[in-house]
Amino acid sequence: MKIAIIGTGNLGKSIANGLLEANVVKPTNLSLTKRHLKTLSNFKEKGVHITSDNKQAIKDKEIVFLCVQPHKLQEVLTDIKNDLSEKLVISTITGITLKELKKALPENVVLFRAMPNTAIAIKESMTCIATENASVTEKEKVKQLFSVLGETLFIDDELMGAATVLGASGIAFAMRFVRASMQAGIEIGFESEDAQKIAAQTIKGAVSLLLKNNSHPESEIDKVTTPLGITITGLNKMEQAGFSSSLTQGIKASYDKIKNVT
Repeated sequence: MKIAIIGTGNLGKSIANGLLEANVVKPTNLSLTKRHLKTLSNFKEKGVHITSDNKQAIKDKEIVFLCVQPHKLQEVLTDIKNDLSEKLVISTITGITLKELKKALPENVVLFRAMPNTAIAIKESMTCIATENASVTEKEKVKQLFSVLGETLFIDDELMGAATVLGASGIAFAMRFVRASMQAGIEIGFESEDAQKIAAQTIKGAVSLLLKNNSHPESEIDKVTTPLGITITGLNKMEQAGFSSSLTQGIKASYDKIKNVT
């Protein structure tokens, strides 16, 4: 594949790293753009083409990722929209719907909207994808592209804001849980490095149980809790402090924010 990523910030870098790691694209067939190129020097060392010229970057590419900030989209499209004809365009831009993108692009552009998370860099992303004008073959092509970088799920475009909060912002929420577990681990006697290793591997094991067993969280919780045991005591204390409620409220607050922004 010949791929260009327009606007290579944190997410764009993660996508680029994932594509290279999975051998989906050769370094020489990948172009990355950014206004300030210093942060992309490590990609240049790998043989990736880096440039601040968006038109040059997409010239011979089949697939173009739009990863720019929402407020920069109009400026970028004014520059390149006439060069996107007959290309497959994948937008990761928060808050810009397929209908809005469709109005700004040539009619013969095959358009997708995707929301991966930063774990795409290590091929462990949860990527939600939406499209309105793609063929079955084109949908399968994009699914295969993201499937080597983690799990994929096709959703309605109307759910993309919710997917952004649950799947992309969710990385930060999960990290904060690990951080809190580490702090508790230090308080009960572990060195910071050991506390992080235990907390991180425990979370990895917990989610692996859900994914591999296709089980419900409560069924896995039941396997750990015993009458008068230490686990149920800890769980009840957390719930009394509002653990589940605060997490739910945080996710809903993020979703309300994304709705207001869009």
